[in-house]
Amino acid sequence: IEDNHFEDSLWFNWGGSIIQGEDQRYYLFYSRWPRQYGFLSWLTHSEIAVASSNTPAGPWEYEYTALQGRRGKYWDAVTATNPKIKRFTGTFYLYYISTRSTLSEEELIATARGGYQHEHWGDLRNSQRTGVAVSKKLTGPWNRFDSPLLEPVEPLYTLTVNPAVTSMPDGRFLLMIKGDKYPEKGSPRIQAVGIGQYPTGPFDILPEPAISDFDTEDASLWYDQTRRRFYACFHAHTHFGMITSTDGISWGKARNYLFSPKDFKSADGSSFSAERMERPNVFTDEQGIPLVFISSYRKGDTTGIFTIPLK
Repeated sequence: IEDNHFEDSLWFNWGGSIIQGEDQRYYLFYSRWPRQYGFLSWLTHSEIAVASSNTPAGPWEYEYTALQGRRGKYWDAVTATNPKIKRFTGTFYLYYISTRSTLSEEELIATARGGYQHEHWGDLRNSQRTGVAVSKKLTGPWNRFDSPLLEPVEPLYTLTVNPAVTSMPDGRFLLMIKGDKYPEKGSPRIQAVGIGQYPTGPFDILPEPAISDFDTEDASLWYDQTRRRFYACFHAHTHFGMITSTDGISWGKARNYLFSPKDFKSADGSSFSAERMERPNVFTDEQGIPLVFISSYRKGDTTGIFTIPLK
């Protein structure tokens, strides 16, 4: 229904991660960037915004902007995007990605408009890293770190982006993160896993990736306490897939591996699809039972986030 679609006339809305606040309202942390610079300005002008709703499926209303690029010599100077919001032992952790550069505002705009072939695109893309900001309140302020959460380390090359973190039954924390499979620029993207003692790391990246034999992005990660299994859903260009693990280390296809085709039925019986559907995420209850499926879409010049309640 219309309430499940979150669009904006001035911004490209993208991604999304939901959490319930102490006020019992739901908060969607998402990426947005100005329409005036074009869709590819996600790499140069994205910020992380927060919207709220009485239900985890919407409708959503913008509340405030949580993170922007810090400019200057910081590792997250240029942008802030692809958030995942988590609560561990009473503290909120906002995982995000960013990139560093000393380009002027005019050069950043030119890069966004020039796209993949622009002379500065490759440097901005390859400088992307994952970080985390911490707060005691969902309203912030969000305290950042001077270093990213993780630099590329085998089996990841070039960049570390699109993090997903969940707690493990033994009290440790499991990370799934994307990087290039080979050192060469533009190689296929893989999903590596790491384990850490704290939500802020450090994370020891394991030698065996969760997915390495085909191109994937945008993993979402959770632990189902009833099934005693970890699950991760991801974007694989033609479909959304799902893998599973009993220990967080060894991964394989879930029984329902085809999580969803990129075509959804609306309440009126019509079919909803788009040229691009990415950034799948799953909002679960405290036991790890999925409640809402989240994804982004682009149809022509319109983008949006849809939050679909699950049976």
